[in-house]
Amino acid sequence: MSRDVEYQDGKAGSAKPRKALGKGAMTKPARPVRARTRAAQTKEPAEAGRRLGDLAYRRILEGLFDRRISAGAFISQNELMQLLDLPIQPLRDALRILETEGILKIHARSGIEFLKADLELARSTYQFRSIIERSAARAYAETAEKAEIERLIADHQTLLERLEASSVDDVTEDMEALEQRFHGSIIAALRNPMIETTARRLKNYVAVIRLDLTWTAPRMIRTIREHLDVLNACLARDPAAAEAALAHHFQAALQRILGMV
Repeated sequence: MSRDVEYQDGKAGSAKPRKALGKGAMTKPARPVRARTRAAQTKEPAEAGRRLGDLAYRRILEGLFDRRISAGAFISQNELMQLLDLPIQPLRDALRILETEGILKIHARSGIEFLKADLELARSTYQFRSIIERSAARAYAETAEKAEIERLIADHQTLLERLEASSVDDVTEDMEALEQRFHGSIIAALRNPMIETTARRLKNYVAVIRLDLTWTAPRMIRTIREHLDVLNACLARDPAAAEAALAHHFQAALQRILGMV
């Protein structure tokens, strides 16, 4: 008499029998790796393109700020490619972005015209900065960590002492970095990404405006002391005083740019 077949449910019946693996039987081959989707295949080139576009954006601004590209210059696309060592497509992408930000103007089949600072640009830029940062100064005075304010005060005082004992050239780079920290910290107090994006664009305008401005020790000292007035008001948790000090700082900075002081 034949043995009953063992079924998956342990009973005889109509269920499909389970096949037992004998000694030396082959195991089931591994499932083949699925080919990448079209989206996955194009993701890396797209990301690489964005990185090149970002690089082109930075190089164009660096070329403008270090004066390899003169403010107000009219230059062809091919000349710009050779000057900045950039491929054509990332360069075009970056130029379109910078045109929307007002740094340059693209003339079809002619060339690229870079922004040249004038009195109206300086006035408009500092007025816009004042509108944004006055409210930010109030927020910073109310919400900033005491330790952060104290660090900024200490760094300003240290730079002031260095400036009194060193030449302007020795501290210019540190002065610019500290100024970015000061204004960046205040703007960040608003916790608004749209304002931070706008502030970064305004920073580019300020850099263009300052291309014709020479840092001197008296100007640096006045700037540092104006920053300290804002920071000391923030440390005292006095939003009104912080706003007033920042408004005065921007008014004085614009006067310095216009050569009035």
